[in-house]
Amino acid sequence: MILGVSEWLSGKLGWNVSHIRIAFVVSVLLFGFGLGLYLILWLVKVFSK
Repeated sequence: MILGVSEWLSGKLGWNVSHIRIAFVVSVLLFGFGLGLYLILWLVKVFSK
């Protein structure tokens, strides 16, 4: 929603975008690595064009 990573990833994987967003939020709250993963995926998205 902020950088478009969830929507981009859902298109690549064929998953529901809501499930991906929920997974990011849960991983941030429980494990703490979701934000880093989100930023890494954003970089992949930007440089893969």
